[in-house]
Amino acid sequence: MKIGKWILKALSATAFTAAVSIGCTGLEPYTIDAPDDLAEKIAAYKAEKEAGKSDDYEEITITTAIVGAEDNTSGWWSEFSQYFNVPSGKKLFVEFENFGSGANNWNNWNACVANGKERDTDGYSEYFVIRSDAYGWGNADYNGAVIEFDYGGGEVNWDEFREKMQGATVTLSLDHARAGAAFLEVHSVAADGFDIVEKYNQKVSATEDINLFLIADGSHFNMKKAWLVPSEIAEIPDETAASIVVTGLPESVEIGSPVDAILANAAATVTFTDNSSTAVPIEDVTFSLTEDFTATLGTKTLVYSYSKTKQGNYGTSVAGYAQIEVTNPVVELQIAQAPLFTTYYFFDNTALDFRTAGLEVTAVYADGSTGSMPVSNLTFSPIEIKEGAQEVTLSYKEASATCTINLVKGAYAVGAPDFTNGWWTTFTPDFTVAAGESKVFEMDLYSDNLENYHSPCTIVRKADMTEYLVVREDHFGWGDSYAGATAESNWNWDYFRARLNNSHVTITVTNNGDNTASIRYEVIDSEGESHFQNYLNFAVDSADVNCCLVTEESYLVLVD
Repeated sequence: MKIGKWILKALSATAFTAAVSIGCTGLEPYTIDAPDDLAEKIAAYKAEKEAGKSDDYEEITITTAIVGAEDNTSGWWSEFSQYFNVPSGKKLFVEFENFGSGANNWNNWNACVANGKERDTDGYSEYFVIRSDAYGWGNADYNGAVIEFDYGGGEVNWDEFREKMQGATVTLSLDHARAGAAFLEVHSVAADGFDIVEKYNQKVSATEDINLFLIADGSHFNMKKAWLVPSEIAEIPDETAASIVVTGLPESVEIGSPVDAILANAAATVTFTDNSSTAVPIEDVTFSLTEDFTATLGTKTLVYSYSKTKQGNYGTSVAGYAQIEVTNPVVELQIAQAPLFTTYYFFDNTALDFRTAGLEVTAVYADGSTGSMPVSNLTFSPIEIKEGAQEVTLSYKEASATCTINLVKGAYAVGAPDFTNGWWTTFTPDFTVAAGESKVFEMDLYSDNLENYHSPCTIVRKADMTEYLVVREDHFGWGDSYAGATAESNWNWDYFRARLNNSHVTITVTNNGDNTASIRYEVIDSEGESHFQNYLNFAVDSADVNCCLVTEESYLVLVD
């Protein structure tokens, strides 16, 4: 056995810049003081300022005293606080009273952190938006898994949460660290003293100012005061690598295959000691082979390792391995089992991917022996976007086979093929569902697979648009009738999101005729597994039931 027959590595060290990777958890080093202690700390800053000993305290004039309609009728993205500018190396505090309609968890404070530009101007962009109920979204650096939510040390009671948020005194801090990260912490203290704490951190510009503003949504805020003090984060602690996973390696290769071809599709993800994970350049991963790919047939073990910290310094090494079968040259491919999906629905010229679920291919080798050809080793000819049957060619080097599929034009499409459609922007038509009848939506789902909710949502409402409920494919919903629905599913959450794209979905909305209705999702995911999601027997007026679908960052081709 030859150890370390070949090694690939980019040996140059990467200097740490001002950027910090997302994914930090356990933000105790950056916690703000509890509201009582905070008053003492700010008073000390202020006293030094008034004594002429320091310029570290700056009060910000409140120019918009009340944000949002006081009857809580302001819709989303219609009423905003003033901009609170936070230079690098400064920490912002904002105090206000929070009031909401109590209808939904998000009808409370919402905070947006953006660059230094004003909304609706050239160059404006957002880093992230965080809601009071531990939910948010943002740019490519946003990571909802980083949100920490402390509900008095116990499990969240959302009904109680909405009550406690009414009239809560909110202290929000945003520390703009010079290292290039924003640390947000919010204390919402209820009238009874119950403290709801929410934290989030994300990479931002290390040098340019950032802005924070509040957004009303069925809520309003009485603004009290705001001030700036120096950042409390001198540097961001580094984290060492804890584990590494490399994907995209072939399951088998022909004897004599070059190293570059073996690593062509490799991608590495490293998990650090703070439990955050990030993709790392494959050039920073060391690969070593226990046995030569070019000498003998059989199973070879490829060992890989990574030795950089979260900030790019060299540290403790972590390793993993993959096993790759080295075979004789392949001279022929045979279809052993056709793929599960042979019918494809399309509506426009959007490109379609060949769906490999269920496909089994046999390789015939130069010595006459046969074996299973990993689907991941194959390439596929483009699918021509036109109705009818066509042949798709499956290839491995010089060997190939063909598979027949059939393209059917859908009735209509909803969403954007490039997945740029935002929430509550793309809908099917409304359909009336009479008592005792059902409306069936059948579709192919195309999704970016970035979030569970990038999939079809079902709206059930009256003719005047008053909603009974809105429910998602992933066992979640809201609305007056949602609490009364029996929600059940058989999802495997380990891979739910990863299998959204190229799945086939049937949604049935049934008016039960007894002033209840039910919704059933039947899904064949991209790997061919069947699942269901039910919302049963929720309250409606059976004489007035309408339904439609809405989708976000996904594209639906409706069959009928």
